[in-house]
Amino acid sequence: MIAEAVPLAELNQEITRLLYQEVGVINTVRFLRQFSTGFGNYVEEREAIFADTTLDQLIGEIKRLRK
Repeated sequence: MIAEAVPLAELNQEITRLLYQEVGVINTVRFLRQFSTGFGNYVEEREAIFADTTLDQLIGEIKRLRK
């Protein structure tokens, strides 16, 4: 069987529609999100957010939030 190549945008649309039908919108979104590269620079953001925070402080905050 030889399949005709279609434009990538059209292929993405068709595959997304099929996923919606087969597994539902929520699971389709969850599936597609795993392929997203996201945005921003997490390393720089993490260093800025936690620059003045010690590991003990982070552990204490995690324990507080779990209660």
